[in-house]
Amino acid sequence: MTAPAALADSEGDLIVRRENSAGIIRLNRPKALNAVTLEMSLGIDAALDRFESDPAIAVVLLEGAGERGLCAGGDVRGLYESSRAGGDLGKIFWRQEYIMNARIAKYPKPYVAFMDGLVMGGGVGLSAHARHRVVTEKTKLAMPEVGLGFFPDVGGTWLLSRSPGEIGTYFGLTGQTMNGPDAIYARFADAVVPSSKLSALREVLTKIRPGTASGDVQRLIDGFATGEAAGPVAAMQAKIDGWFGHDRMEDIFAALQRDGSELAQSTLKTLNEKSPRGMVVGLKLLRLGRRSSSLEACLVREYRAALEVFRSDDFREGVRAAVIDKDRNPRWSPPRVEDVTPGMLAPYLAEIGADELVFQHIT
Repeated sequence: MTAPAALADSEGDLIVRRENSAGIIRLNRPKALNAVTLEMSLGIDAALDRFESDPAIAVVLLEGAGERGLCAGGDVRGLYESSRAGGDLGKIFWRQEYIMNARIAKYPKPYVAFMDGLVMGGGVGLSAHARHRVVTEKTKLAMPEVGLGFFPDVGGTWLLSRSPGEIGTYFGLTGQTMNGPDAIYARFADAVVPSSKLSALREVLTKIRPGTASGDVQRLIDGFATGEAAGPVAAMQAKIDGWFGHDRMEDIFAALQRDGSELAQSTLKTLNEKSPRGMVVGLKLLRLGRRSSSLEACLVREYRAALEVFRSDDFREGVRAAVIDKDRNPRWSPPRVEDVTPGMLAPYLAEIGADELVFQHIT
């Protein structure tokens, strides 16, 4: 869809424009599943500035170009290359990204995210902190970072630790995919709207009057929604709570091993494919997130841990196996969760240095 020249800032990787009373932010890298680069992140931030200060903008709408989804995450290929070269893209990219995640959560105007199709990693950070989060029957939402030698970031340790019971621990450590109703149940989304109705909802949203309250915007969205509030994962919660209600990965593995069910064994197989270090770090951050009082506190903690990940062989190996060579055969270091020592874990949880503070100007 081509915007009128007067309203379009760009038709490149990020499209920012006004449509009636709506500020549109469209991720526009469909061939890369709209993976977000540093330049795109900076552009989104600038768009949020512009729309916040424009009295004619009533609502901000985030959407993805193409048919496959909103966003597959951050540009991990670029991060991989920088990590290999001893560069500093991780420090710059994640600082920018995490500040923006916190900003989205507190954005003063209604911010609506269309979470249609694939929504992963950094795409979750752009959408699941929104005031209004719309999923569809095509939604496939996941935080698969432990499969890259990483952990659920972009505020994932805040979101996942606030899902019912151990549902968030399950999704964060397995990287399994949520459908739309699962995302509602896990508190990552607010309404399931059939994809066939998204264009009609979008049309209505672009005509909201400035000053419309968020409650009225949600009621408008709910008028298009199916009302679904729980997907398949809700029926599994008792089992999941029993398996994942532990503070050590060794105990989670043991609980799954004791359960002879097909589901337990398939879950165990999935965990055995993930980075042991990523899982141990992820579980620790999820438990710290559960005790945290703010999203910002979780993001600061994630930032410190992400800097350590960026320096790690596991991150490079995970991206190599999944994205570069695509052999799906990562060689993790260490290879077992039992071998992740307190000394290995400590740098991920160290106090953040003065030069690495991320949120000193966010209140």
